[in-house]
Amino acid sequence: MAKFRLWLSQPWVTFILRTVFYFVVLLLLMYLYGYSGINQSKFIYNEF
Repeated sequence: MAKFRLWLSQPWVTFILRTVFYFVVLLLLMYLYGYSGINQSKFIYNEF
């Protein structure tokens, strides 16, 4: 466990892990945006 904490405390490891984490969050947000159907809704004032 001490080796893992020592390895995790290195700056390049934390940079890579944070980059991967933010990339996964970005992909999740893009998936949720595409799944929600925001682009497929009708214009609400078409009948007026």
